[in-house]
Amino acid sequence: MYGLWKPRVLGAWRVPAAGPVILAVNHAHNIDGPMLMGTAPRPVHFLVKKEAFVGPLGPFLTAIGQLEVDRHSTDRTAISDALAVLEHGGVLGIFPEGTRGEGDFASLRSGLAYFAVRSGAPIVPVAVLGSSERRGRLIKALPPLRGRVDVVFGDPFEAGDGSGRRTRKALDEATHRIQARLTEHLKNARRLTGR
Repeated sequence: MYGLWKPRVLGAWRVPAAGPVILAVNHAHNIDGPMLMGTAPRPVHFLVKKEAFVGPLGPFLTAIGQLEVDRHSTDRTAISDALAVLEHGGVLGIFPEGTRGEGDFASLRSGLAYFAVRSGAPIVPVAVLGSSERRGRLIKALPPLRGRVDVVFGDPFEAGDGSGRRTRKALDEATHRIQARLTEHLKNARRLTGR
């Protein structure tokens, strides 16, 4: 990441040094996951669509601890694997919108709330800004080489309401709380970086 682009990492000290944590990352470009893995202060295990585990990329993703997920069904193996990362005190990376989009946290899915409430792990919001910059691209699918990409970590927070409930209503309420916190972090990150 540092050889091809100029990442500027802000607030990495906010990621707890030990124990389970979930990094909730906006997702506007293919490079967002690798950029976070290359700049985070701890190793990150992402839920990655199974379509990416083809050819030589598959064994590589497995070797670096990424988790294969079938996005078109309830993938119980992926859910168990992700919870195991948290149970062992690891870092789980999640794109809460489920796929690439505008990267604005506008339409969250309930997976992030489920993992946070079920595990009790704090969520650290992360904004990756500049990865979808269109000016100066040599390769259409990548941000401009040597271009600046900002990775901004926010303050950790708890998703649950303290009741320990894991009902559908509790998860929906947690998703709304999470969305508000992630949207606020993205606004603050844009203000801080001028993007």
